Amino acid sequence: MTVLRCSACDTEATDTDALTCAVCGELLAFVLRTDLVDAYAVEEILRQRRASVDPKDRSGVWRFRELLPPVREIVTLREGDVPLYGGPRGAAYAGVEKLAYLHLGMNPTASFKDAGMTVAISRARDRGARVAVCASTGNTAASMAAYAARAGITAVVIAPVDGISAAKVAQTLDYGAHVVGVEGDFDDALRAVRALDPATVAVVNSVNPYRIEGQKTAAFVLLEQRGWKAPDWVVLPGGNLGNASALGKGFREARTIGLSLRLPRLAVVQAAGAAPFARAWRENADLVPVRAETDATAIRIGAPASWKKARAEVRTSAGTVLDATDAEIAEARAVIGRDGVGCEPASAASLAGLRKLVDAGEIARDADVVCVLTGHVLKDTAYAGRYHASDASLANAVVRGVDLADYLDRLLATRA
Repeated sequence: MTVLRCSACDTEATDTDALTCAVCGELLAFVLRTDLVDAYAVEEILRQRRASVDPKDRSGVWRFRELLPPVREIVTLREGDVPLYGGPRGAAYAGVEKLAYLHLGMNPTASFKDAGMTVAISRARDRGARVAVCASTGNTAASMAAYAARAGITAVVIAPVDGISAAKVAQTLDYGAHVVGVEGDFDDALRAVRALDPATVAVVNSVNPYRIEGQKTAAFVLLEQRGWKAPDWVVLPGGNLGNASALGKGFREARTIGLSLRLPRLAVVQAAGAAPFARAWRENADLVPVRAETDATAIRIGAPASWKKARAEVRTSAGTVLDATDAEIAEARAVIGRDGVGCEPASAASLAGLRKLVDAGEIARDADVVCVLTGHVLKDTAYAGRYHASDASLANAVVRGVDLADYLDRLLATRA
């Protein structure tokens, strides 16, 4: 039910494993044949699969397989079935009445990458690829390593020497991947990967259209948990911008085939030190790459590959793009923790951005909002340790050298 076409000139690709258009060089994207999809039939199939014990039915990605490119043999870790959590403290912090977190960090390798990687690696195995390669600041590496291990494919990660969480590197190594450190940043690593011949290795960064197809299912999972009723706004972090383009595509397809009646508006939030997309949006201009610098390492990307596709989805949804400082992201992350949810730094850009949009009057206080969290709190524990050792207003330092009974009495008194 899908056709691979150029996202810019609409030329149909003859090579279903190509990454870019043979005519204009832009990224490719799968187009769903929505005329062949019956929304009522899909809903009934989904209800039946909810009761199934088949691993592909338990996957929040492959449960929607009629809406995905076909593969012969699925490589799954039961990814994608992630929760929507209420966020009362986050709502109060941002100034809205209703807020939920879609926590993509609750995937098997603890980030949103798994929903795309299950499709990309399944396709790689289908075509007989022996090696999968990615550039990564950590989350893509861990996800690729896990799924490649399940598929019996060798995983090779090209990673910047500096600016990557030690926890993510350790996770990647545990899954048996080969990690090659390079000088420079993520953008330098991705350029090296994109120079490889996709006919000889499977490149599984978000320039791979199979990745985007998997990641779009997060939109279906969100809508399904809400009875197929879209929120007013979906706010998400922006790095390489594959996820922004994927979620926008998912919401758009859900509306087109009749599963949902309207589109949510998308707000993409970048870190201020890595915000070329936000600047391009403000200036209504093409993106100019920057040398990225932010403590939110998962979105430390200065030349996002999917910015044109993301821009199209944001425009279609009548959404917006902005940035948040590292200090704003750090405080928002602490607030999310107070909701008992927790996330890695980049995820908190969503709540930081929501607060700024409410303060600016761009999002109404009575709006129904979902903030997307892309990575688990344990993805960057060193960051958390530094934050709580600081003098930040929400820092929660370890207390030492106190009388326990007296300390508990004083603590209870403050909560009376």
